[in-house]
Amino acid sequence: MTSLSGTLLHAQDYFTKNEVLEDMAFLWASLEEAHYNLYAYTSKAEFEKNYLQVKNSITQDSLSLLEATSIFQKVISKADNGHTEIGFPGKSYGNYAYNDGTLFPLELVLEHGKALVRKNWSGNDIPIGAEVLSINDIPISKILAEMHTLISAERPYFKNAKIELYSFPRLYWQLHGKQDNFEIKFKSNKIIKTKTVSAVDLIEGYEMKRTELFNQERSLQFIGESAYLVTGDFSGDETKFKSFVDSAFAQIKERRSKNLIIDLRNNGGGHNAFSDYLVSYFADTTFRWNSSYQLKTSQFLKEHARQHYDTTSTFWKEALSRENGEIYNYDFGDYQPQPPSKRFSGNVYVLVNRQSHSQATVTAAQIQDYGFATIVGEETGEYASLYASIFEFKLPNTQIPVSVSKGKMVRVSGSTKEEGVVPDIFIKDHLLDDTDEILEGLLEKISKSD
Repeated sequence: MTSLSGTLLHAQDYFTKNEVLEDMAFLWASLEEAHYNLYAYTSKAEFEKNYLQVKNSITQDSLSLLEATSIFQKVISKADNGHTEIGFPGKSYGNYAYNDGTLFPLELVLEHGKALVRKNWSGNDIPIGAEVLSINDIPISKILAEMHTLISAERPYFKNAKIELYSFPRLYWQLHGKQDNFEIKFKSNKIIKTKTVSAVDLIEGYEMKRTELFNQERSLQFIGESAYLVTGDFSGDETKFKSFVDSAFAQIKERRSKNLIIDLRNNGGGHNAFSDYLVSYFADTTFRWNSSYQLKTSQFLKEHARQHYDTTSTFWKEALSRENGEIYNYDFGDYQPQPPSKRFSGNVYVLVNRQSHSQATVTAAQIQDYGFATIVGEETGEYASLYASIFEFKLPNTQIPVSVSKGKMVRVSGSTKEEGVVPDIFIKDHLLDDTDEILEGLLEKISKSD
């Protein structure tokens, strides 16, 4: 999203109203055909009502790529499915960045129904921790409600986590465009104040200073008798990931660590081939990563698969062999633990937070259900049983990419309760501040128990 390469500048800038309406109709039809269960969280009547409202809001004859993206996001987000989405408009953002774009200068975190300042690049003395009440006389609750219409997620808790992930300044720009100044009403120490702040340069004043929430780095360190392992997400070069895990557990074995802390916070997820290999190093029995995994095939999916995927693979062979619209079980089989001589047999703790996404949530649920470790932190934003197995395509006129869930995965325990992974030990995580409450809190509990 933030690699503002020159290739972003070659996107078509504007589309006719008819082109956008055609893509809207194509979007809805393709979602109905390809999604495992489009109306799992929103009724068809509600989805249609929202669709017509969005459609009737289009009054101009020409729409920019950014405007079209926002329109389609408002349609698809009504499904309330985190894996069925149109992502942040990176191409439009790149164009804006290279045309002297500016942004709202405060990074916000959303906790307890409040929007709190976590970073301030304005040069103004709005304190960290201040509660933002309004921007340019618009209540923050209304602004967040508007942002929610752009974001696909099962519930407000997860939508707020995605606002923190994508970042409030970027989404505010998507909604309100370029603004030079912002009148901010805020509360600090029970005193309400209003201050006017200037926008900051998008690249130098924001992107060069902000640290993205997803942590893709992999590391191992030793803290007393505890080994602290940060896995990064479960994607990329599988061979390198497995080599890292092999090396890490060899070092842990050599140090004879009593405790192992695995960090799945700020993890974007990925593929079970990565996570299962990690789990195999502390699992004490044969295991699976789900209790059931079902897929839906369709003519739309088949045509796309023949053009873009290896149809000789077992996965796609089965999808192509099934009747259109058929839902079927797919078995990934059992996974074996590492030999006892290689496995870690001490106390295992797994850290999670609201930014543990997709396969990171699934892996935490798997570990919890088998009792392989103690889960520590806060509830994940993502549900532990979810609609996933993403299928990607582009809208014909605008070429905007769309992700749709063609499958449903149920956690190992079989529970389909609409909740994230609820930790065994709850410790609140304050994202974007400098204190690691979860890790420090766990280390304190470990030291007291020794």
